[in-house]
Amino acid sequence: MITYVFPGQGSQTKGMGGTLFDEFKELTTQASDILGYSIKELCLEDPQANLGQTQYTQPALYVVNALSYQKKIQETGKKPDFVAGHSLGEYDALFAAGAFDFGTGLKLVQKRGELMSRATGGGMAAVIGLNAEQIANVLKQNNLQSIDLANFNSPAQIVISGLREDINKAQPIFEGTQGVQMFIPLKTSGAFHSRYMEEAKREFTAFINSFAFSRLTIPVISNVHARPYQESEIAQNLIEQITHPVKWTDSIRYLMSLGDMEFAEVGPGKVLTGLVQRIKREAGQ
Repeated sequence: MITYVFPGQGSQTKGMGGTLFDEFKELTTQASDILGYSIKELCLEDPQANLGQTQYTQPALYVVNALSYQKKIQETGKKPDFVAGHSLGEYDALFAAGAFDFGTGLKLVQKRGELMSRATGGGMAAVIGLNAEQIANVLKQNNLQSIDLANFNSPAQIVISGLREDINKAQPIFEGTQGVQMFIPLKTSGAFHSRYMEEAKREFTAFINSFAFSRLTIPVISNVHARPYQESEIAQNLIEQITHPVKWTDSIRYLMSLGDMEFAEVGPGKVLTGLVQRIKREAGQ
């Protein structure tokens, strides 16, 4: 069995997509028409240095992931057994599974990126070396319960999310904690996947409720539940995902529990490939 995994924000790089834009001209034109700017120019040249800004990053990654998937299907001639995506990548997993067409997915992602980019004053940081329980204890002992656990990337790589001043306050505390190998502040504008995204979630709810979704042709593993999507809950899952943590470790463990499972990262970079290897390695811990 094979699972295709689609990366999310943080995997973007100038030059991503390469020849895909010319290979899939129709979809590239459709994307540029929806967005109101050249997606090819943004990804390959990034002349205005916009690629790192959430409202541009998310549509750009969605498009490159989707074109990468089209290419993969063209090359292999068959679909994967399962799909999963990390945060924004979940939209590509749903596109691959037939929940919506390319253009609909892009409209959803464009709105999501816009709303999330408005959430300023927040920050995120990766804590490497401690498990979720240990991180929660450090936050509690230091009266930092205003910080949420946002991404469970691997058993010992957890991303925390909160107000920027609280994340800054947490840095020396974690760096002085036994077992912490690294504390890495992330380049994000907001406290994604936390309670501080409630406003974005509210506005996204109003937007997504006007869309209808199709039957899934491939099981999609949900970030929120780390289990396959229920078809009746596609919109609700995408709404909840904005404020809920990404349960990546549990998602990969669930897929591994199904039997002999291969994973292939579809999109730019190898972030998820590294996380999957780490989850396999740390599975016994």
